[in-house]
Amino acid sequence: MTAPAGAGTPATAPAPSQIEVERRLYRRQRGRRSVVVSVVSTLVVVLVVWFGVVNTPGWAAVQQSFFDPQTAIDTFPQVLLGLWLNIRILVVASIGVAVLGTLLAVVRGLRNPVFFPLRMAATAYTDLFRGLPLIIVLYLVGFGLPGLGVFPRQPPEVWGTIAIVLTYSSYVAEVLRAGMEAVHPSQRLAARSLGLSHAKTLRLVVLPQAVRKVTPALMNDFVSMQKDVGLVSILGAVDAVRSAQIAQAESYNFTPYLVAGLLFVVISLPLIRVTDAIARRQQQREQTGGTV
Repeated sequence: MTAPAGAGTPATAPAPSQIEVERRLYRRQRGRRSVVVSVVSTLVVVLVVWFGVVNTPGWAAVQQSFFDPQTAIDTFPQVLLGLWLNIRILVVASIGVAVLGTLLAVVRGLRNPVFFPLRMAATAYTDLFRGLPLIIVLYLVGFGLPGLGVFPRQPPEVWGTIAIVLTYSSYVAEVLRAGMEAVHPSQRLAARSLGLSHAKTLRLVVLPQAVRKVTPALMNDFVSMQKDVGLVSILGAVDAVRSAQIAQAESYNFTPYLVAGLLFVVISLPLIRVTDAIARRQQQREQTGGTV
């Protein structure tokens, strides 16, 4: 038997029309022009700002006090070693905030009247710690709790981590609760009609959709927490900020603070970029049509 004509040969995609070819060429030209305009405008702004700053009367003194290259090189290892403590605090605090924030969001979403005391306690907790500045919570936890004499002695970074967890779990709880309430009630009803319990409905249906809806907001909270872990230095923990303070006292120069700030920016950039990428992906998924 002979195979029919064309059998076994891959189907070739139809060639684009002349109009489509012209559209693609126009888009490429417009994209290249946008890139060129963006680069040129950015360079102009940077040069204008640079010349404006370096020509100020006090630039020489500021440069010597904040932008001394030799001081930055000498203090970099010390500040980097302190940053390792910030990273460890950040990892532990992120886990604690995720767990406690999820529990608070779930408790605030309970509708049975028997859980009213728990809902009131969770509401009071979130209202309190969202209203208190983190630095006040650090003082209360770092100096108040050890003063009670009922807790074993702990290093200051432990108390600082607890204060960060207490504060940021209230923010994350509200973000998660908003995501849970944004899930359409039909999702819960459909899950319950299939025989899922309330706990399984939350775990398998509601929470996954809620997290997906509020992922950019959650990641922004964690970016903020990355910066605020530097406040544990007020309790005496030798982190990047405290190391910079020690180096500044030894060198009489503020450049170590700039080094510490740049290191915090470096560890924050990956999460910031991931947050932007997720936000763009969600926008493309939810919106139709072209970009305005």
